[in-house]
Amino acid sequence: MSATVQPARQATATGAGVPTIWLNGQWHTRETASVSVYDHGLLYGDGVFEGIRIYGGKIFRLTDHLERLYDSAKAIWLTVPMTREELAAVTEEAVRRSGITEGYMRHVVTRGVGDLGLDPRKCARPSVIIIVDTIKLWPEEVYEAGLKVVTAGTPIPQRESLSPRVKSLNYLAHILAKIEGIQAGADEVLMLDSSGSVAEGSGQNIFVVRHGRIATPPPYAGILKGVTRDVVMALARGAGYEVEETMLNRYDVYTADEAFLTGTASEVVAIREVDGRVIGAGKSGPSTRELRARFQALVRS
Repeated sequence: MSATVQPARQATATGAGVPTIWLNGQWHTRETASVSVYDHGLLYGDGVFEGIRIYGGKIFRLTDHLERLYDSAKAIWLTVPMTREELAAVTEEAVRRSGITEGYMRHVVTRGVGDLGLDPRKCARPSVIIIVDTIKLWPEEVYEAGLKVVTAGTPIPQRESLSPRVKSLNYLAHILAKIEGIQAGADEVLMLDSSGSVAEGSGQNIFVVRHGRIATPPPYAGILKGVTRDVVMALARGAGYEVEETMLNRYDVYTADEAFLTGTASEVVAIREVDGRVIGAGKSGPSTRELRARFQALVRS
């Protein structure tokens, strides 16, 4: 699959750039990009995706994200119709065309256009989409003040039905959990597995700090193994922290000295309160601040 060559559009006067979309070999704007109503990504959530950050015009951990994208696709019997090298090259070009230097991009691979049945063999060719835009979940002061979090009643999906390692297009359970948080007046939610163990946020991994030791649920807990999660764990170990992947329950979160979430869009953000329990000092703690600073230094290096 090759991209149609067109002149790169000019960035806006502010230097922030403009949203740019690559869709099945064609360049589009936000207004012109569209997919068929018969695309099985729309009809059935049949597809996979990745979210990636852009810092200073550089794509952060592109290789890691593309590896997970291709692994997710393989796990659901979906063949990405281009090599990783080709997709990486188009990704770099998309960032260049957008002129966005501080941004967020989304790679989406769907089963493609088919009929109204479930049979994936009716989809002749997968659809590949790259979106380059910006994202901001919370104002900067929230990272110091911390998030108000509530436990959602909606659990994460059963890992026996679909491996949590697959970053699929079906995020409905997490959206329903997010709605619970919105209705409760919270910033974010804590999602549990079916046995009541702590799993993750609506789109983030969770860490707790207790007596200088950092703990986070392991991959077998039914979580998505986040790229930012792995980076933060490496940074923490490099800073001398003991980091453990272990099953957690809400007691572990309630009684933590600190707690924080990590994710591509969220980066590293403190939790100040969970279900009415104040966590630590009720704001970003020293370990959280240090790891956030180390993360920011890494992405700018």
